Amino acid sequence: MPKHVMIYCETGRFGGWPANHGIWSWGNQILVGFTKGHYKYQGPGRHAIDYEKPHTDSLARSLDMGETWTIEGLAGDGSPIPRGEASDCSEAIDFTHPDFALRVHMLDKDVGPSFFHYSYDRGKTWQGPFGLPDFGTPGIAARTDYLVNGKRDCMLFLTAAKSDRKEGRPICVRTTDGGQTWRFVSWIGPEPEEGWAIMPASVRLSRSDVLVVVRRRERARHWLSSYVSHDDGQSWECLDDPAADLGEGNPPALIKLRDGRLCLTYGVRAQPLRICARLSGDGGRTWGEEIVLRNDGVTTDLGYTRTVQRPDDKIVTVYYFNDAKTGPERYIAATIWDPAKPRG
Repeated sequence: MPKHVMIYCETGRFGGWPANHGIWSWGNQILVGFTKGHYKYQGPGRHAIDYEKPHTDSLARSLDMGETWTIEGLAGDGSPIPRGEASDCSEAIDFTHPDFALRVHMLDKDVGPSFFHYSYDRGKTWQGPFGLPDFGTPGIAARTDYLVNGKRDCMLFLTAAKSDRKEGRPICVRTTDGGQTWRFVSWIGPEPEEGWAIMPASVRLSRSDVLVVVRRRERARHWLSSYVSHDDGQSWECLDDPAADLGEGNPPALIKLRDGRLCLTYGVRAQPLRICARLSGDGGRTWGEEIVLRNDGVTTDLGYTRTVQRPDDKIVTVYYFNDAKTGPERYIAATIWDPAKPRG
């Protein structure tokens, strides 16, 4: 059976949105980012966070493959990394450093600006913030999603503002000089007409093939769409949708398992309110039935998953949630589950 582990839960506080931050793993050690704020009920369909009170970026670290967790500040001393004016990255990053982590984030979800930090000590200290260009778009609203191709070579998958300066459409950008400069590679899919395509999650299938799953909305419909590139991100082909209806919507998290299958996780903001996964054995062209990791949510303010695979091949999926047992606060939790035995 899936095992649910509490990561962060505090009376009167809000824990949320791991998908906006990132997750990293090194053997038995896992690090995940999230937002820590003050709880305030804002009405149905709205996030229960008090935006008039301070909210900070935080980290949770596990040294035992997700079984237990401790909370840290992003600077390693309980305080968040400053979000002030960013500088240029003048020293080439080694993306292949064994203790490397990259964090990409933004100030505004529509037009940015966006920044990145990197760490060589598993997220205990961070270098940055370093600015990201707008790549000729009205603005970049970045969240952490990257593929390391080599020591100085890395691809980012970002959300750019649409031509009307609203959310959003995904793009692929790349550096080959260790983050000192970044270049636009491609748009991923057409510009949405009325809604948006945001929060891409990527995985490398082969030397030339990359798959990206994107959060979509058009009018009242919310779903996940996917695109594959056979030329290392230069152009994209639309595939069948991995998840056709997510209620009020949620972003994807995507990883490649050691056995070659793909694992997609996401929250569903429709009854029953739940955290789910799907598996693909053919590079994302088709997906298996929905695997329900838990379905005891009591509000739609949930999801935003991040997922890693443990050394013992079990999966750790981190998300924010609210159930009937813990009170009204939103908390950060992990579900540990076996992809070979999804239904217990």
